[in-house]
Amino acid sequence: MIPRKGELSEHWGLDDETVFLNHGSFGAAPVAVLEEQDRIRKLMERDPVLFVERESREMWWKSIIAISEFMNADPDGMVFVTNATAGVNTILRSLDLKKGDEIIVPNHAYQACWNAIDYVTSRSGAEAVVVDIPFRVSNEEEVISPLLDAVTEKTVLAMIDTVTSPTGLRMPFEKLVKKIQGMGVDVLLDAAHGPGIVNIDISELQPAYITGNCHKWICTPKGSAFLHIREDRKNLIKPLNIGHGHSSDGTAQEKFRFEFDWPGTQDPTPWLCIPFALNYMEGLVEGGWPAIMEKNRSLAIKARRIICEALGTTPPTPESMISALAAVEFPWEGEITTPGMEGDPIHNLLYDDYRIQVPVMPWVHHGTKYIRISAQLYNHEDEYVYLGKALKEILGD
Repeated sequence: MIPRKGELSEHWGLDDETVFLNHGSFGAAPVAVLEEQDRIRKLMERDPVLFVERESREMWWKSIIAISEFMNADPDGMVFVTNATAGVNTILRSLDLKKGDEIIVPNHAYQACWNAIDYVTSRSGAEAVVVDIPFRVSNEEEVISPLLDAVTEKTVLAMIDTVTSPTGLRMPFEKLVKKIQGMGVDVLLDAAHGPGIVNIDISELQPAYITGNCHKWICTPKGSAFLHIREDRKNLIKPLNIGHGHSSDGTAQEKFRFEFDWPGTQDPTPWLCIPFALNYMEGLVEGGWPAIMEKNRSLAIKARRIICEALGTTPPTPESMISALAAVEFPWEGEITTPGMEGDPIHNLLYDDYRIQVPVMPWVHHGTKYIRISAQLYNHEDEYVYLGKALKEILGD
């Protein structure tokens, strides 16, 4: 029997017969947000030229302002990309790397972004410095110290997560940004899991670069993310698509906006839904976004306890290092290999036999499989209890 969902689940169009515990992978947009996207699309298709040349410009700027205010960022440094991976690639592909330069990446980093570092360093003769951080940590210092120790006179960039994707670890990114940049090294903050899951104050942190998804925890339509570039680094960075803006005249800021805002024909509606999604989500819970973040975090902590009990293990990190994502080691005696597009067999079994959508990720860098749960407003504690029972059955307990 499928367990009950959260009291706010009626706002989403998720399958009633699926236990959806994987908001972290691609997010899930509320029905009202998708209706807003349809409204904007219909407006666009009435006269696509008029929409692109005039109507969308003001809407685009409103979205820039909305996400900038949400993140307390300078809107002049805020641009849109399709996802955080594209944001990371935009920065890395723009850097003038030289032989001997070093880029720091912790071994909890999202593999796609890690791959981008490997790609640009291999082409330039630079080096990716992988910092080993254990999955089980008892305090923030066990994360901070190894990363700071990796900084050398050759280090030109450190890529740090706000919340790690494979291991669900809430990184002490505020301290890391301040300390690493205080050592004269730029930080690229990968906030793929950031907006709507942890508090991020860009004006306070002043990272050289930060990119984050809106389609995850802010619940915009798929394909909407931001990239913020600090004022003193804007002249270094070009969009992945070199387009009309490259040969344009105007001030440096006008050229910056033209280059990033017009990479070519695209559907702008995911980004244009940002103001609506921010306001809509905020209105679902009394207390707005701070209350949403705490509600989801509290549920994730409860869920982690349930999964730990089912797997006969203990919480691997302090609760202070948990947001709305949490991961636990999955007992596995076989070889740990990266699965292809077909997915991990345990992940597939949980879906096929129990209709539970939850990631089970073999992480070769730790030699471990992790099961990672998400907590969003549509979830209920009973869903994690159901997952726990399924895991016990699978493991023969």
